[in-house]
Amino acid sequence: MTAVRPHAARRALIAGAAAIAALAASAAVTPAFADTWPAKPITLIVPFPAGGTTDVLARALADKLQQSLGQPVIVESKPGAGATLGADYVAKAKPDGYTLLVGAVHHTIASSVYKRLPYDFQKDFVPITGIAMVPNVLVVNAAATPARSVAELVAMIKAQPGGMTYGSNGNGTAQHLIGTQFQNATGTVLLHVPYKGSGPLATDLLGGQIQMSFDTVTPVLPHIKAGKLRALAVTTARRSSALPDVPTLEEAGLKGFDIGTWFGVLAPAATPKDLVARLNTEMVKIIQSPDFRQRMLDIGAEPTGGTSAQLAQQIRDETTRFGKLVKAANVTIE
Repeated sequence: MTAVRPHAARRALIAGAAAIAALAASAAVTPAFADTWPAKPITLIVPFPAGGTTDVLARALADKLQQSLGQPVIVESKPGAGATLGADYVAKAKPDGYTLLVGAVHHTIASSVYKRLPYDFQKDFVPITGIAMVPNVLVVNAAATPARSVAELVAMIKAQPGGMTYGSNGNGTAQHLIGTQFQNATGTVLLHVPYKGSGPLATDLLGGQIQMSFDTVTPVLPHIKAGKLRALAVTTARRSSALPDVPTLEEAGLKGFDIGTWFGVLAPAATPKDLVARLNTEMVKIIQSPDFRQRMLDIGAEPTGGTSAQLAQQIRDETTRFGKLVKAANVTIE
């Protein structure tokens, strides 16, 4: 039988006591941290330039959130690579509730479009809540493109294969995928012009540098109302409440279209559950408030809200769904 030396036994006892103390301290710190959060400004990362739908929704939420939390809520744009650069930034951020991502449908598409992503959208993030669902709409430059229906536009495109252009928020985004599906459904050829977001896209569309886009309703709605852009169809199964007279692509004769753009807030995966719950409670309260809901409806967005689990399920379902569409459309990006 091996004897235990007194010094070794004392060291082991001290080490054990230190470990127990550390665990106790850790257990005590977590609720204290949650109780004192937020103690500094919170940043909402928008993975597109200012002026687009993601930016508009983020700023509307930030305005209300800083009132309820008593700390500044900063909206910061980190555009590029079809919204994946901003997502990667948040995936690698400290999971302390101070850096959050305003995510969108583009991230569920990117999982299938990009052969290599530096993050896993389902594993490296924890959903907080949805903000809104926004229909996409096929719009043309009213002055430069005489088409007043989808049928007339298709005839124009077929008359000059590859001669007409459409813009998107970047390779692998919803607009890109819708444009590809539109070409496959109509037997047409369009030149795809990717942008970093809806802001620069709208500038070129209004200027006549591109002829059409499948953008979300929010950034193009003022231009439609002003008569500068003409809406030909929405890409969702139902008409948009903001554009009730505009038919769906299904009504225009194209089958299989039901793509809208969801927007939601996500945090790095290791964010404590109590912080996620607190953020969800605060955000859902804002999203369900009458003035916020009206603000969303005014810009063509349909407010959602909901639980973290509901957004997680939506992300899983849409990743699977868009994976099939991406494969059928044969869209891949290195």
